[in-house]
Amino acid sequence: MDYGALTLNIERILKTRGISKNQVCKDLDIPRANFNRYCRNDFQRMDAGLICKLCWYLKVDAGELIEYTRPEQLEDDKCVSP
Repeated sequence: MDYGALTLNIERILKTRGISKNQVCKDLDIPRANFNRYCRNDFQRMDAGLICKLCWYLKVDAGELIEYTRPEQLEDDKCVSP
């Protein structure tokens, strides 16, 4: 059964604020390869510690960082995409 998907809005937030991925990784001591996977939404599980670090660093709530998409919305998006 499909329960939907979680998406991290890291790329959008960084772009809006003019913050580089390198700077985030350096300031939070996060391996760049791991951070890139989160930026691409290519993950199986979220690291709660990393999510807390990002919320603190970016001064956002978890709801701003993480977006939930219902399964029916995912299906609608597939129908609209070329």
